[in-house]
Amino acid sequence: MRRLLFFVITFFTFIQLSAQTTRNLNSENWTFQQKGDSKWLKAEVPGSVHTDLMLNNIIPNPYKDVNDVKVQWVENEDWNYKTSFDLTDAERKAQNIQLKFNGLDTYAKVFLNGNLILDANNMFRIWEVSVKDFLKDKNNLLEIQFKSSSNEGKRLANLLPYKLPEGERVFTRKAQYQYGWDWGPRLVTAGVYKPIELISWSNFKLNELSHEIVKLEKKQAKVNFKFIIQSEQSTAIEIIFNQKKITQKLIKGINHFSIDEIIQNPKLWWPNGMGEQYLYDYQFKIKQGNEQVSKHLKFGLRTIELVQEKDKAESSFYFKINGIPTYMKGANYIPQDNFVSRVSKNDYEKLINSSVEANMNMIRIWGGGIYEDDYFYELCDEKGLLVWQDFMYACAFYPGDQDFLNNVKQETIDQVNRLKNHTSIALWCGNNEIDEAWHNWGYQKQMGWSKQDSLSIWNDYQTTFHHIIPNVLDSILPKSENRYWPSSPSIGWGKKESLTQGDSHYWGVWWGMEPFEMYEKKVPRFASEYGFQGMPTLETVISMFSEQDTLSRNSTTILAHQKHPKGWETINEYMQRDYIVPTDFVQYNYVSQLLQARGIQIAIEAHRRAKPYNMGSLYWQLNDVWPVTSWASLDKLGNWKALHYQVKRSFEKVLISVEKEEKVYKIYIVNDLLKDLKGKAKFSVIDFNGNQHWTNDKDVTISSNSSTKISELTNEILKGTSSIKAFIRIEFESNGEKYSRNYFFEKPKDLALTKPTIKIKKINHNQFEISTNVLAKDVYLLDENNQFDDNFFDLIPNETRIITGEKSIQNLKIYSLYDTMNAENQ
Repeated sequence: MRRLLFFVITFFTFIQLSAQTTRNLNSENWTFQQKGDSKWLKAEVPGSVHTDLMLNNIIPNPYKDVNDVKVQWVENEDWNYKTSFDLTDAERKAQNIQLKFNGLDTYAKVFLNGNLILDANNMFRIWEVSVKDFLKDKNNLLEIQFKSSSNEGKRLANLLPYKLPEGERVFTRKAQYQYGWDWGPRLVTAGVYKPIELISWSNFKLNELSHEIVKLEKKQAKVNFKFIIQSEQSTAIEIIFNQKKITQKLIKGINHFSIDEIIQNPKLWWPNGMGEQYLYDYQFKIKQGNEQVSKHLKFGLRTIELVQEKDKAESSFYFKINGIPTYMKGANYIPQDNFVSRVSKNDYEKLINSSVEANMNMIRIWGGGIYEDDYFYELCDEKGLLVWQDFMYACAFYPGDQDFLNNVKQETIDQVNRLKNHTSIALWCGNNEIDEAWHNWGYQKQMGWSKQDSLSIWNDYQTTFHHIIPNVLDSILPKSENRYWPSSPSIGWGKKESLTQGDSHYWGVWWGMEPFEMYEKKVPRFASEYGFQGMPTLETVISMFSEQDTLSRNSTTILAHQKHPKGWETINEYMQRDYIVPTDFVQYNYVSQLLQARGIQIAIEAHRRAKPYNMGSLYWQLNDVWPVTSWASLDKLGNWKALHYQVKRSFEKVLISVEKEEKVYKIYIVNDLLKDLKGKAKFSVIDFNGNQHWTNDKDVTISSNSSTKISELTNEILKGTSSIKAFIRIEFESNGEKYSRNYFFEKPKDLALTKPTIKIKKINHNQFEISTNVLAKDVYLLDENNQFDDNFFDLIPNETRIITGEKSIQNLKIYSLYDTMNAENQ
């Protein structure tokens, strides 16, 4: 048995300083220029070259029309930024002053008053430079020279005696997706994308405050707070927290010490859907004479185990939270924009709230993007979303020269130190799909590597992901909090072992063109990637155009906003299998979303029915970087596609699901609650006019945290009606709570739908009641950029639904699947 046990506690900080002051240089007057150009233009920091060029009307918006192709020249140029600043009275008197660069993208030489103070080469590093000796009281000139990442990557690539796949991107420690992906444009950025801070201090400086859970029991928790303080002299300080005052002696230089705290009757932190996300809030005051530094720690208490135990199949792969095996429900996250500085707090809040509302409890941060902003993790802590954190390496092989490896090591140190204490961090993962690429993608033959080349590349891989990264984790994290998974997936989807151990990226559906039903046969232990494409909402489609235009699938713009080379071909192939393909654009957009939702519903429910064999389902992908046809359930504007509404239903704590095997319909109830459910289950066959043809019921008990088969039905239940005109209605009531599910015998294209008369009764400005005389399948509500609390749902006769919009209802349009199947007759 392999079992990783760790206690997790998190914090985020708010600093009120007197001994130590921090000033953000974002608001200074920044300008930029293309190298070789004499003209300096207005710039915004944080930002990027592309956003500053748009600000000055030099390039068009790359997200509109086919403009992403028109701005490719930007990545091949070098760019200079500058500003000037004065020192405050307090800063002038300080003994020490540092500049802290939280995000330089990527090759950047930094000059202060003509002195080279930093030569940076990593977008993900945090750089701190002592600058007291280079400063003046007034007009301090700060200049940053950015070298083209593309050109530098190509130069480094040419130094190798062999070629690596993916070209220049792998040589540069930079967000890999910016070089283009099958869901995003190539927009290779440069610039100051995170704040620059001027930090001044005299007698002492608090470098770090962290912690470790020493003990977590029902009646008592023991927390060890760790301090790193830099002092200019041997002296004593007072530390005040939680009504305690402790004196600590310091020596000149770096001081490491710790303080234990006992928490009586600790309150646990739980993931979304399992309990409260309780966070403790401690304030520390560190005083020396009249000088004081204050810092808040906000943290949650919980335990996590990653359990991998031998069993009859091979080996389990699941998480225990506070001792309870927990099914992980969620999605893969990519950056929210190609220009990451544009992502606002509101964007983060909208995305995290949408995830919580869809009943998720885990997000996987994919390894081709960025280590996310602190606020992202703070929201995950507060909302109960566990984070599977990839390191930023994806779908390629990386060099192994000493300079690159040193860079990798320091990047890992910086990011682990920044993120290590967040409650939301559940797993550190070395990379995305590189182990699989080595074993399954045939690069050795494609690239013409010699035996020695292959040995060198594989040794470089081992050095980074099996030595450097885990060794850094070992050096920084206590054993109780150290959990590392070298590569996701552990085994490629073409291997049978990928279904019996570890995590799996199953791409037989989509890449392999296998039918959706294959999801029910290929169920892994933990599904960390799988997916299918669908179009974004109409609002987002319209945002692709700079001017109003006729919407058409043959539009140059719409075709350009699909980056998978066979994307449209694949969507059309699957659509023909399951739906009648509409010719009208709006209806095609609608059906493409239904198709995507149908495929992922089949996958999620197959995974959840298999509990506890399968204990996690993270689909690809949650969100988009730009307006695009992609695998996302939330489009670029944050709108819910049909998939996201379906995910909300498929991830409910209590799920009724049906598995068809030949002529038998197996009915399951999946119960993620931590209590047994006892009640009555009712089964009915209802035709599309609302007539009941068969019914039965039975008393059932569903154990807590389980998947239970409650019944098997055969085609005999269809006597008196037809499979193309009826559905199974399953209802379950327990302790006053009602759950239901409609299951259709045939694929959507084969259903004998009749035209529904859908009635709307207004309740107030943003709420209405909806009903129908006959089955209205997949009801789609469309209202001028409005979002509803439910959409793309089946409305059955004699059922009334109350729907609420985020905004006042202006011009409501209603579609159902019947409209797309009978468009020519309307």
